[in-house]
This record gives sequence, C-alpha cells and structure tokens, in this order.
Amino acid sequence: MGTSWSVRFAAPAGCDPAAVEAAILARLDTIIAEMSHWRADSLISAYNRAEAGSWHSLPDDFAAVIATALDVAARSGGAFDPAIGRLVDLAGFGPDPALRSDAATALALARQNAGWRRLRFRDGRLLQPGGLTLDLSGIAKGHAVDAVADALGALGIAHALVEIGGELVGRGVRPDGDPWWVDLENPPGNPLPPLRIALHGIAVATSGDYRRGAHSIDPRTGRSTDNGVRSVSVIHKSAMLADAWATALTVAGPEAGLDLARREGIAARIVGDREWLSPALVEMLEY
Repeated sequence: MGTSWSVRFAAPAGCDPAAVEAAILARLDTIIAEMSHWRADSLISAYNRAEAGSWHSLPDDFAAVIATALDVAARSGGAFDPAIGRLVDLAGFGPDPALRSDAATALALARQNAGWRRLRFRDGRLLQPGGLTLDLSGIAKGHAVDAVADALGALGIAHALVEIGGELVGRGVRPDGDPWWVDLENPPGNPLPPLRIALHGIAVATSGDYRRGAHSIDPRTGRSTDNGVRSVSVIHKSAMLADAWATALTVAGPEAGLDLARREGIAARIVGDREWLSPALVEMLEY
C-alpha cells in the first residue's frame, strides 16, 4: 500500500510476539494481493484489465470493500467513488507515471469510462462494464486496519492499537487502564490546538492535502480538489468507513461536507481556513 504499519498491544500470558507479527503480515498479504493496484498480479489489476461484460467472483475482503464503497458513493452523491482509477492515472498518482496526461480528450474519455454507477455487484460477483478501472486507495487501507484488529482479537489479544498509514483503531485499553489516546492530525503550520480522542472501540482516519499520496480527485470533475479543505478527520466504529467518509468529505468541501456529515451522523472535523466540527463529533466530545 506504499505505507507503514504499527501495532501496540497488551500481550496475554504466553503470547509469542513473533507469531503475532507473522499473523499480521499474513493478513495484510491477503488484502494486498486482492486490492493493491500497485501490483500487476493483484486481483484488482486483473479486474481492471478484464474484458467488457465479464463477471468476477470476489473473495470476502474484496466483496466487503466494494459493497461499502458503493454504499458510500451513493450516500455521498459520488463525492466518494471507487471507479476513478483512470482519472487517478491521468493526474499522475497511479502506479504508472507514463499515463499522466493533461489532454482534455484523455480526461473526457476517462470520465466517460469511470463512475460507480457503471458497476454492477450482486451475489458476490462484480461486472466489468468495459474500460472501468477501480482504485480502492480511499477505503482499502481502513479495511486493513479493521482486519488486523480482528486478527489480533482472534489470537486472544483484546487490547490493541492498530495503525496503517495514519489510520487507527483502538480496541480495549492500554496496560495502565487508560484508553488509547490519539491526537487528530493538524495540517503543517496550522495553529489549531490538539484535539485528543479516546479510541476505545472506535477508529479515526484523516484525509489531507499534505499527506503522502493523499491527492484527492473530485470524481465529478476528474480534477484535483481545490475547495479550501486542508484535512478531514472522521471518527467511526469502522476504520473502513472512517477512511471512505474522510475522502468523501474532503471532496465535498467545507460547507457541503459539513452538511453531509450532519445528514449521515458522521463525527468529523474539517479544517480549512478555520475548523468545522460536525454535530456528531461535538456530541462525542461533550459526552
């Protein structure tokens, strides 16, 4: 995924850290083999090359991510879209820099072939309508965070903090009895005071214009976003949903993003030339 991971956990008696690490790596390898568009031999890369009209049976991880991605796409009015791989390539953020192009004709063709509404997903099978390229960068990392936390739980590790590329989920508590405290990211040079969240059975994801690889593209225009948003942090029980909604709200912009968060009950902080807190986040902080 082009990033790093870390896990902190309270080890139960007899726990072998090497075995825990091996289990984490095995879980991540499965997800990467399915959803990394940076690997030519991944399942998503095979789908992106597939013939028009072909149906593809998806394994559980991939199916869960696609189902959630399509739901968020519909709820956000397309501000989040898993089917913008070609637009990402044209912007120069894809795995092949040679595909970058500013040509209006290339953008028009990419937009014609893109879009979540062209996808058909039923009974665990996904249609390739032809020329459509998936990019799950805005959701797969969050899913991986949840998956690693679940894998730790299966090993009897109930108290852990999992982080992948800045997306985090906390389960249980720290060995000293405190929750897993984390500070929401501030854009560089921003004077906002730290906002500290207790990750006790919840996750946080941040999308920002300053983070490596976090180049947000508006699926509705095919262009990079320029709406004044510097960062969006979303707190949710699911890291996968926090990841996807952080992307959607970033694309939506400050006012529309805040309205969307309010409507969907999303706990979010939007940072631009000022700070906006959604009602759900205000309620969480007051509680």
